[in-house]
Parts: sequence; structure tokens; C-alpha cells
Amino acid sequence: MGEVFGGVGGVGSCGGGLFTSTAAILVLFILLVIISMAFVF
Repeated sequence: MGEVFGGVGGVGSCGGGLFTSTAAILVLFILLVIISMAFVF
């Protein structure tokens, strides 16, 4: 999973891929929170 996101980010190294995947998951989580807030209010 980290390797895939690293390839998309153009990093290639395992550590870089892991960091990129973590950032992508964090962004998706923030978007999910914003969407849920929009539905609640």
C-alpha cells in the first residue's frame, strides 16, 4: 500500500511511500469529517 502511494507520489523508497500513504489517509479522513459535518448541519 505504501509502495503504491509512493509510486504515485514519485518517491519510490519504502519510507517515502509510507509517509505519502499516511498523508493520503489523513487527507481522506479530513475530507470524510468535513462531508459528515456538512450532512449533520
